[in-house]
Amino acid sequence: MKSEIASLTLRALRRVLRATEIGSRQLAIATGLTTSQWLVLREIDAREKTTPGVIAQALQFGQATITTIVDRLVALDLVQRQRNANDKRQFLLTATPAGRDIVANAPDLLHLTFTDRFVQLPQWEQAMILAAVERLAMLMDAHNIDAAPLLDSGAIDRSQPR
Repeated sequence: MKSEIASLTLRALRRVLRATEIGSRQLAIATGLTTSQWLVLREIDAREKTTPGVIAQALQFGQATITTIVDRLVALDLVQRQRNANDKRQFLLTATPAGRDIVANAPDLLHLTFTDRFVQLPQWEQAMILAAVERLAMLMDAHNIDAAPLLDSGAIDRSQPR
């Protein structure tokens, strides 16, 4: 038995997925970076000197993911990695002038727009949306998939944008 509400829900979900794809593509065209690469670059740029661990914690990414992304950003000359003078085991990350330029000129990301609008909703509505989306994830057998808090499709640590 086909449900009209199920069809409308799937259609709304498809619109969200398409918006995510379009936003990722626009960012890739403007910067040559994936969404996760841009987010890591932005976090590094926002700090004077920082460590990969601080970036991983800020973005809720795994340490290995951050290492892979930072390696790519260093190869693109967008981030500089230096040993900490006080602790030789630790690396400090800084954005290069080219990296700062990309952060300053990138188009607004869909997840930033979402977050800005979401936090303006009443607390009860935020909780209702979270519950509904968590339930959708469960219905789609996606509730155990590890995902970072960003709107992007594909692997977080892929080297090339799509």
